[in-house]
Amino acid sequence: MQQGMYTPKAEVWDQEFDPVMVILRTVYRRDVQSAMDRYTAFLKQNGKFPGNPWPPYKKRTPLHPSYKGLMRLLHCKTLHIVLFTLLYKILMDHQNLSEHVLCMVLYLIELGLENSADEESDEEASVCGPERCHDSWFPGSNLVANMRHFINYVRVRVPETAPEVKRDSPASTSSDSLGSLQNSGTAQVFSLVAERRKKFQEIINRSSNEANQVVRPKTSSKWSAPGSAPQLTTAILEIKESILSLLIKLHHKLSGKQNSYYPPWLDDIEILIQPEIPKYSHGDGITAVERILLKAALQSRMNKRIIEEICRKVTPPVPPRKVTAAEKKTLDKEERRQKARERQQKLLAEFASRQKSFMETAMDVDSPENDIPMEITTAEPQVSEAVYDCVICGQSGPSSEDRPTGLVVLLQASSVLGQCRDNTEPKKLPITEEEQIYPWDTCAAVHDVRLSLLQRYFKDSSCLLAVSIGWEGGVYVQTCGHTLHIDCHKSYMESLRNDQVLQGFSVDKGEFTCPLCRQFANSVLPCYPGSNMENNLWQRPSNKSLQDLIKEVEELQGRPGAFPSETNLSKEMESVMKDIKNTTQKKYRDYSKTPGSPDNDFLFMYSVARTNLELELIHRGGNLCSGGASTAGKRSCLNQLFHVLALHMRLYSIDSEFNPWGKLTQLEEMNSQLGNEEQQPEVPILYHDVTSLLLIQILMMPQPLRKDHFTCIVKVLFALLYTQALVALSVKCNEEDRSAWKHTGALKKNTCDAEKSYKVLLSFVISELSKGKLYHEEGAQECAMVSPIAWSSESMEKYLQDFCLPFLRITSLLQHHLFGEDLPSCQEEEEFSVLSSCLGLLPTFYQTEHPFISASCLDWPVPAFDIIAQWCSEINSFTERHAEQGKALLIQESRWKLPHLLQLPENYNTIFQYYHRKTCSVCTKVPKDPAVCLVCGTFVCLKGLCCKQQSYCECVLHSQNCGAGTGIFLLVNASVIIIIRGHRFCLWGSVYLDAHGEEDRDLRRGKPLYICKERYKVLEQQWISHTFDHINKRWGPHYNGL
Repeated sequence: MQQGMYTPKAEVWDQEFDPVMVILRTVYRRDVQSAMDRYTAFLKQNGKFPGNPWPPYKKRTPLHPSYKGLMRLLHCKTLHIVLFTLLYKILMDHQNLSEHVLCMVLYLIELGLENSADEESDEEASVCGPERCHDSWFPGSNLVANMRHFINYVRVRVPETAPEVKRDSPASTSSDSLGSLQNSGTAQVFSLVAERRKKFQEIINRSSNEANQVVRPKTSSKWSAPGSAPQLTTAILEIKESILSLLIKLHHKLSGKQNSYYPPWLDDIEILIQPEIPKYSHGDGITAVERILLKAALQSRMNKRIIEEICRKVTPPVPPRKVTAAEKKTLDKEERRQKARERQQKLLAEFASRQKSFMETAMDVDSPENDIPMEITTAEPQVSEAVYDCVICGQSGPSSEDRPTGLVVLLQASSVLGQCRDNTEPKKLPITEEEQIYPWDTCAAVHDVRLSLLQRYFKDSSCLLAVSIGWEGGVYVQTCGHTLHIDCHKSYMESLRNDQVLQGFSVDKGEFTCPLCRQFANSVLPCYPGSNMENNLWQRPSNKSLQDLIKEVEELQGRPGAFPSETNLSKEMESVMKDIKNTTQKKYRDYSKTPGSPDNDFLFMYSVARTNLELELIHRGGNLCSGGASTAGKRSCLNQLFHVLALHMRLYSIDSEFNPWGKLTQLEEMNSQLGNEEQQPEVPILYHDVTSLLLIQILMMPQPLRKDHFTCIVKVLFALLYTQALVALSVKCNEEDRSAWKHTGALKKNTCDAEKSYKVLLSFVISELSKGKLYHEEGAQECAMVSPIAWSSESMEKYLQDFCLPFLRITSLLQHHLFGEDLPSCQEEEEFSVLSSCLGLLPTFYQTEHPFISASCLDWPVPAFDIIAQWCSEINSFTERHAEQGKALLIQESRWKLPHLLQLPENYNTIFQYYHRKTCSVCTKVPKDPAVCLVCGTFVCLKGLCCKQQSYCECVLHSQNCGAGTGIFLLVNASVIIIIRGHRFCLWGSVYLDAHGEEDRDLRRGKPLYICKERYKVLEQQWISHTFDHINKRWGPHYNGL
């Protein structure tokens, strides 16, 4: 066989395919749907039927003689009553009757007509013998005769308050339409269950020999549900229908047109003489009704006359005329044009309605100040709440405290940020003994060393406020953008638990697929109730000074946070916070020296926000030059995530004595920190991570946050960041440069713009830090820190901007998600100035024709030289004892490059020759199935019991340590890449192909294989964007055995 896709031939679909057998014998419903979709496509392609066919789809095979007795059930009055009842309820749009029920009803009627007696007897003899359940609905048991029998009234059990039911017993309740068959009886109760319970019980007791040994309570003919409030009474319901009339009206309903059925024999009498009616042909409900009516007319002249009379009552008599093919084609064109015009008018009306609502919303703007009193007295502004569509129940509405709406999200642990390096050249996969990869220069390793160094010399609680975690094992939150009600989600999860056909995910662990797009997810993020008007009010600009805003921020942060009342929204927010914590391992969120300390939770929560912002920045390419909205568009869930994090962080109050906001905005009396040697000091403010301080200050504020408060916090923190950049610059240069800058800047200290001149500020920083021992440590350590370049004004300005750019990018992203402002696009060299202007750091009167200076963005809350002297004194106090460590903490690497997988060699034979005989470093044996991690280059044993630790095989254990549960491994003996994600795994494919572009799995063909850079780039992109769960579908549990 040649490689390719094979499809069944036309004769296979016609002769061999049996849809009923597929439905009855197939285990999985998706296989049934797939088969029926292909069969329907075949019918449309061959012109046999343009729509979706109804059961039984094909001609029925001859019935075995042993089962022909079952056909007698088709001529049973009880069955005819059931069919009449179902047809009537379907015509009346009963809510519990589906299309499948209608298919079965029409099928049974057609089957009964095919198996009726050849000639209809006048005595209406029963085909199936005497019935035990007598009824007055129909006079006999012959289906052909019963189809034309009209039922005028029936008795029903209804509440006494029902106004629409007649309670007067009519003179005649059942009659034939032509008066040939009169019945003086009364049609019995419409519901068969209650009235027939006693009759069936009597039949069973009469036919059973052991009935006397069993004592049964006597059932009452008047049955009512226990505890039912309304009293039921027997009433008379007017029907005046027959099975034939119900079928004709059903034809009108299915076609959507009045008087749609026209007897075909009126145009061509040969249809009755030489009928060509197959037993079953492809068609829908309309075709089935037409076949039934034609067969009923063929079998009885009286049925034919009744059908003509029913159609004549609703349709005026039309002279029989045969429509030609050309006229039929013209009519079809006119009908299609009319439908197209109706659709166009409907769309135009919908667009006009949307345009009107949009204009009403857009024109609802704040009037000028002099019109405010008139606006208050004349009309109130309309408050429009955010509306969400539930993809399960289909209802639209705002999220509320009682019935919250949530976003479908996927929570997963990520270590992608930890693989960022400060080197632009990607690391290569080792293929010799001399080549090794050391993780010392990764982002995760640098931050771990910094945190350990801080915890060694400073108070632990202060250290956990000075850094961020999540570089390894951080929680990344992503969404498909679809929303649903929380209660609908719980019902959906219950249905998944009851469904036995589940593959690829575990419902017990909260995993599911989005009901609409089938994207993998494991939690629901509640949407905080809010209105668009309220968000607009928070974004109003204010004319308050910076000092007033600083006081307001301090007061708002000082208010104790309280968990809201016990509502469904608060419960779900608490639940999703537990899900976020349980997503990653404990070692990635417990960094405190005291286990169980609340400082761990505080650090973890604002680090989750930092992780998601940093990852979005990576997804944008590492900068914001492209601008625009979020890379995922509506799929961003950071706004809802910030609400959940802020709600929980407000519960952890920071003592005002240790709140960094006071050190940033207030001058304190200089107290010696050397008095108490036993107690560890607080972390100096210049050692704090400014981005972490930003998230702490933002999330500690009451939500929603005002735009002017946000800008105030950014301005205060930018002053600290700029001071850190000046300090780092002074450490990087040599003693001669420091001396020259110190004297140059001192001459301009008394000028008017001294606080916005980086030369003056750098001179003051050097003079303040020279009072300590920071610059006195000489040796190899200082030589390594000193930059070899010659510093000029341009290079110094570029260094300061590069130092501050990561903070500006994260802050701009945060502003974009909190307030919905789009990011402006710009050139790479203009990114600093554009982001500064977007954040409100640049003054409005700044002239852009001059060369841009980063110091012009500074807005000091207190006199600059006083606050800088206070911050530098903390550094001097620490460097008196630990000068080397103090200098190392000041050098912060902020320019991390984008993460990459290891660079692979061009020829696969190079990898195979080195690794297939390499010994494992753990068991010192040659693995049977060797594998290599493509993230860090570690050599591991796949499914090796020799390296098993605590019931975890080596690949699974390495995926937890290297990627927080995500591992990408190259199987050396198979040239295939395997992906491990949590408790699941899948085969991704191969990135090495032969000369014809084909894989060689398990190396069976022995062809030379070469790297496919396009495939490897796709693999790397899926790793960075965390889309393994969405793109790869063939997942399976690994049971810790890889």
